[in-house]
Amino acid sequence: MAKKAASFAALGGLVFSTDAGRHCPDCSKPVDDCICKQTVIPAGDGIARVRRESKGRGGKTVTTITGVPLALDALTALATTLKKRCGTGGALKDGIIEIQGDHVELLLAELIKLGFKAKKSGG
Repeated sequence: MAKKAASFAALGGLVFSTDAGRHCPDCSKPVDDCICKQTVIPAGDGIARVRRESKGRGGKTVTTITGVPLALDALTALATTLKKRCGTGGALKDGIIEIQGDHVELLLAELIKLGFKAKKSGG
């Protein structure tokens, strides 16, 4: 049986403190100094690639957009705009925009209209 600690010092350090306010769960820094949201623009050739996928999704068709040279906040706003334009749902996962359904041609036209270099990828 383990012996009970006799003092707070025996617990191994600070248990709880409100000195710095809220902390980010990812980088453990105060929320004002958090570096998690300051993502760097992804390296690549700057061409947005639009493709239709259905593998591993139970037969459901999804249009994915990869390689968009934007930071996380701007990428989230772009994903929202594209989902509204298509009138469907979708998600942003690991820098890849997923739009439900087959909307390759519509998304290509919309990305070019917004000023991105875009090309169709895959079959």
